[in-house]
Amino acid sequence: MFGKLAEAKQKADEIKQRLETITVVGEAESGAVKVTATGNRRIVDVFIDEKLLGDREQLQDILTVAVNRALEKADNLAETEMSALTSQLLPGLGNMFGG
Repeated sequence: MFGKLAEAKQKADEIKQRLETITVVGEAESGAVKVTATGNRRIVDVFIDEKLLGDREQLQDILTVAVNRALEKADNLAETEMSALTSQLLPGLGNMFGG
């Protein structure tokens, strides 16, 4: 039992490290704003098309949409990775943890 827990912790740490190297992009306004995040939900880049720089309120709204889309993709990626780990370590129980 303790061996499985130690293995699960090690695998979870490995997934977290791998998620840091995977990026997802959330876009808004047909790519006028792009936000890049790691699988660990860390924003690493923001692209804003110059045509949006004149309208601050619109830019804030579009940026919020793009950030939320990037973070949602990061959440989905992390959930998929952890679900795969759960089903590997605890066959038959994967669905219990959202898999």
